[in-house]
Amino acid sequence: MIHVDRRRTPRDLLPTIDRVFALSAGKIRSIETSWQPERGAPVFTIQGRYQARGWTDWTQGFQFGSALLQFDATGDREFLELGRSRTLERMAPHLTHMGVHDHGFNIVSTYGNLWRLARGKRFPATEWEVHFYELALKVSGAVQARRWTRLPDGGFIHSFNGAHSLFVDTIRSLRALALGFVLGQPLMEEQDTAVNLLDRLVQHARATSQYNVYFGRGRDRFDVRGRVAHESLFNVANGSYRGPGTQQGYSPFSTWTRGLAWAMLGFAEQLEFIETVPDAALETCGGRAAVESLLLDAALATCDRYIEVAACDGVPYWDAGAPGLAALGSWGDRPADPFNDHEPVDSSAAAIAAQGLLRLARVLTRRGTGGDGDRAERYGQAGLRVLATLFDEPYLSVDPDHQGLLLHSVYHWPNGWDYVPPGASVPRGESSQWGDYHAREAALYVKRLAEDAPYLAFFANEAGGTTINVEQAEKP
Repeated sequence: MIHVDRRRTPRDLLPTIDRVFALSAGKIRSIETSWQPERGAPVFTIQGRYQARGWTDWTQGFQFGSALLQFDATGDREFLELGRSRTLERMAPHLTHMGVHDHGFNIVSTYGNLWRLARGKRFPATEWEVHFYELALKVSGAVQARRWTRLPDGGFIHSFNGAHSLFVDTIRSLRALALGFVLGQPLMEEQDTAVNLLDRLVQHARATSQYNVYFGRGRDRFDVRGRVAHESLFNVANGSYRGPGTQQGYSPFSTWTRGLAWAMLGFAEQLEFIETVPDAALETCGGRAAVESLLLDAALATCDRYIEVAACDGVPYWDAGAPGLAALGSWGDRPADPFNDHEPVDSSAAAIAAQGLLRLARVLTRRGTGGDGDRAERYGQAGLRVLATLFDEPYLSVDPDHQGLLLHSVYHWPNGWDYVPPGASVPRGESSQWGDYHAREAALYVKRLAEDAPYLAFFANEAGGTTINVEQAEKP
């Protein structure tokens, strides 16, 4: 369980955040100068050098999006031009990629960041350049929404495994649908049928909450509140639920902690987004109260579970039910040990989870009712505790010859894809594109809070307020 050793403020982390971005610059330059585009996308490191892993190139957006976050944090235009040019040159095929559930990762991290920065006047962009980013986001949102499996009471965006498969990861790809909706984009189906992207966003969030998140209500013998199944499986002939599954976790009945982290951040971020949507737009989704309730219940349950299953310094092992944990004794009462010989830790899960904790804290602070203030303090302090751990050694990569920023990330331990150094029995000392990106994103998020700068949100108009296409929002 996470132990908050002292009270922190975002400002307390500023010196370490400055160090993060100072180190980050060299890592981004190193990958850019050494990477061969024909290899695909860099995914994770082996002995400190990024390697590809041919699957779906789902990490390409993190590669170029990291440069944009670097510019956002430091104002160094070298990284703006790098992220902008590489997005233009290499991201177009991802816009119409019909075979993946990863548009929120690839597209919002690149075109979405550029759109946000341009509209916030962070760099001079012509009206046509802004429209170019908007067109990309419209296309991506509709394409992602098209990857749809119908259920008797709704539906979900299915994973690249097929129409039967609902991944918990995809909750964060809802960012693509949200931006498409913000920009007034419907999905056009047969016979000019217009599908509302907000409706699909809410239906997918509802399905994820119903099937991938557990609430301790006796659903099965392993129904522990906040436990998350990586995958939910369905009979596509009639939409009936068949059971939990996992690809990267230990068991369908344990919690793969990166999947838990995706749920934490995805639900919290969508809570923030829904706050900006007009009431009229939510009527076809069941109304504001129902939508916010389902998002909040899932965010609270998953964040509570993470606090329980992480080690005391906020870093989790790769799966809360991993069998080797028994050999580590009272591991939850000690800082996570990335050098142990039984089970790997996953720092990337911690980087994602920290932002989920902090965003949920802000949602509760803004509500300010009942016990929300106490809960907000709990989540906020837990999130800052996680980042204080990650932004220091042994997790922060200070070796200039190592291309990763955040060490001790795990990709796919069941498949044996992670590098195990000689003499060790579990992976350690390596990095991933999603871990590095989310470390930067969390650092930028806290930096904005500490400096009282515009709040960092994927849907925000940083020049002031948010933009919702009211005409589209009010359509039934």
